Amino acid sequence: MGKKVKKEVEPPPKDVFDPLAIESKKAETAVLMLQSPEEDILAKSCDALYKFAQKGVENKVTLLGLGAVESLSKLICHEDKIVRRNATMVCGIMAAQNDVRKMMQKLDMIPSLIARLTPEEEVVVHEFATLCLVHMANEYISKARIFELNGLEHLIRLLSSPDPDVKKNSVECLYLLAQDFQSRSAICEQNAIPPLLELLKSDYPVIQQLSLKTLGSVSCEAECRQALKERQALDQLLKILEAKELNDLHVEALLIIANCLEDVDTVQLLQQSGGLKKILTFAETSPLPDVQRNAAKAIAKSAHNAENRKFFHEQEAEKTLVDLLGSDNNGVKVAALQAISVLCANMASKDEFSKSGILQVINLLNKDNAEVQEAAVFALANLTTGCPNNVGALVEADGVDALVSLLTDNREGAIANACTVLINMAAQEPLRLAIQNHGVMQALVATLQSASNLVLRKAVLTVAALGCDAEARAEFRNADGSVHLVKLLSSNHDEVRRNSCWAIAVLANDEVTAAELYKLGAFEVLQEMNLSTSRRNNFSELAENKLLDNNLSMKYNQKGELSYSNLIKDGFYDHGRLKPGAKLPSLEELSKQMLNQNRAVLLVNTKYPELITLSPPPVEEKPEPNHGRSPSSHSRSASREKGGTSVPSPVDDKDLPSGRSPSLSRSGLKEKSSSKMKSKVKKGEEKMKEEDEISLAKIQPEPVPQITQWFPPVDQDLVDYISEVTSTILPMPHPRDQVVALAQFVAEKMGGPIAKDRLQEFSWELHVSELKYELKCNVIPIGKIRKGIFYHRALLYKVIADRIGLSCSLTRGDYGRAWNKVKLLDDSIHAGTKAFPETYIVDLMYEPGRLMKHGGAEADHYLHI
Repeated sequence: MGKKVKKEVEPPPKDVFDPLAIESKKAETAVLMLQSPEEDILAKSCDALYKFAQKGVENKVTLLGLGAVESLSKLICHEDKIVRRNATMVCGIMAAQNDVRKMMQKLDMIPSLIARLTPEEEVVVHEFATLCLVHMANEYISKARIFELNGLEHLIRLLSSPDPDVKKNSVECLYLLAQDFQSRSAICEQNAIPPLLELLKSDYPVIQQLSLKTLGSVSCEAECRQALKERQALDQLLKILEAKELNDLHVEALLIIANCLEDVDTVQLLQQSGGLKKILTFAETSPLPDVQRNAAKAIAKSAHNAENRKFFHEQEAEKTLVDLLGSDNNGVKVAALQAISVLCANMASKDEFSKSGILQVINLLNKDNAEVQEAAVFALANLTTGCPNNVGALVEADGVDALVSLLTDNREGAIANACTVLINMAAQEPLRLAIQNHGVMQALVATLQSASNLVLRKAVLTVAALGCDAEARAEFRNADGSVHLVKLLSSNHDEVRRNSCWAIAVLANDEVTAAELYKLGAFEVLQEMNLSTSRRNNFSELAENKLLDNNLSMKYNQKGELSYSNLIKDGFYDHGRLKPGAKLPSLEELSKQMLNQNRAVLLVNTKYPELITLSPPPVEEKPEPNHGRSPSSHSRSASREKGGTSVPSPVDDKDLPSGRSPSLSRSGLKEKSSSKMKSKVKKGEEKMKEEDEISLAKIQPEPVPQITQWFPPVDQDLVDYISEVTSTILPMPHPRDQVVALAQFVAEKMGGPIAKDRLQEFSWELHVSELKYELKCNVIPIGKIRKGIFYHRALLYKVIADRIGLSCSLTRGDYGRAWNKVKLLDDSIHAGTKAFPETYIVDLMYEPGRLMKHGGAEADHYLHI
């Protein structure tokens, strides 16, 4: 054998780099190595970065700053499986940081991540790709991108993955996507309900919980609820509720049931199967506050449907909700109150609550918790609507103070509902009067200054509801409520403006309040509003008319007509027409004007001025002899000489006839008890003579009556007219006779009948001018006119007719025309026959007492129409 020759080792090729083992201790190096073309180095670098990023948030931020995300966005699509897997793992971990997610959105990594969800990829890749999508699905932009790229299909398929982490991430991502209504419908359309229900059988509670949350979101859609019903999901959910060991899932299960209860057929199905009773029993007996709260919410949500309310009433849901009011948890109370608010739309349920739960709801008004108070007053607003029994219970339980205090709350919902309850209470007069004793009008005045339109429109309606009584109106005026109410007429909110008009229409029934509103400019605002097509409303014209009804002088001036119900009272004056935009001067202003050539202002006044008695200091002087005149007559004559204003004779109230105004009683005294007065005067004179004889020097003068303010002069002639008509025409049995007789009476007092062809010769202008000069005033009492034409006679006719209860209207025409309309039954109609009264115009000029049918040729000729 030959000698063995040692085989020579061939040297490595000169163009091949010898393997180099590198050990790096810095993340920067690993990030730089992500640019390497070698799969092994890329895989090891990604693995190292995964471990580094897993250690904390700061490390994730560090890698972001080193530019690792840009490199990883490319590597998750690498050809090598190991590189793809490791890069996806790093992305899944780093996506938990907000800035990292923003960078991923900027780099549009979602398409690459969805591409990793294909069946060909490893389970680990599925796990971390879905984890990364879960983090990114918290942003709306990312949700839209996932939906756009059909990511739902891959996520739904992965619900059946054998790996629990993949299932958990997939269902969580679906839950986040289901917050958007577009994705909810798509999830149901892609048949996600069966796998989601299957996940309820998982051994992992977190997967079960996420599955229930996802079903709770998608069950908001009717199609999804139908799919749940077809898969008998409600039975599965009820079993979860019955299992005490699954109490961590009860809240989410109830949310799904709550959504399903919106469908009438589902509620009916549950009632028939006993499931509805199980839900109510479960809500009542569960020890978990969250469960009870969600159960109450489920009832509230379902009870919005009228049919469902009937089913709940049959199952005695009212008892369950009342029991929940006794919970120590405020959240449960709030949810129960909200459910009561909805359920009591059923009258049977409302009656049931009035028997057992109304007192508990009222007591919750006094709780310190603001949310409970607001829910309680909301429930009371619904419970008291259309239910007088519940309204009365509020007063009996002393709940009014709590309601009034809520008017000053800072939550508009609480204020608005408190107003609703007060409005419901105000419908009953005894309760309305009881509310006023709690300072409600003052509280409402503060509410009228709110910046919330909801609060304003409710508060104004409450003012209208409570302002039906004189005391309430006085309290409202004293608190300056009229000022704020008038301001609201200019609101830009239609309903606030409309409700303010209604409130003014109610308050204006009071003469004093109407005068105050007029002074504050309400009439001008309403006039302007009614001329606007966009701002006028159903009540603006009513409010204007109500203000005018308590200021007939203004009404006659503005409208030129007084209706049958407008009774002329003392202080009325007819100024005549004003130019557009001109303001009607007050009677006092007109009385103090210098004499002018304008038309005389006609005054109606039978009321004597109010006096106060001022006692002068004692004097020792001898009184001047009265020459047989009584002190009262002396002061009366002195008063007439001074100012032309009559002062009433000192007559005791007990001597006045009952049911008669003081002015009328005084006028009738002269005729009915003249002998009595003479005897009184005589006795008074004898008594004074005796006193003078005893101690003439020590007698102090009587207190002197002083007028506290300006009063219009008393029309003694009108007083006498009314007295005469009361005794002669009023006793007539037939209204037609009264109408005719009064017309003849008025015509007689104002110049008698005037032939039509001689009307121009009737010198009434000269007579009126002489009266103005005689009185040194432009205002003339209507009774002083002895020569009057149409508008004088028509006014006097209306004034006297109103005093004796004879119904008639007054209408102003052109060129000094005016006329009265009366309604009378036709004498030709047989007794017992149903008939309607005819409207007639009364002739006061040509043939006084002649009645002409309104609208007929004769009446038109008379009026020169």
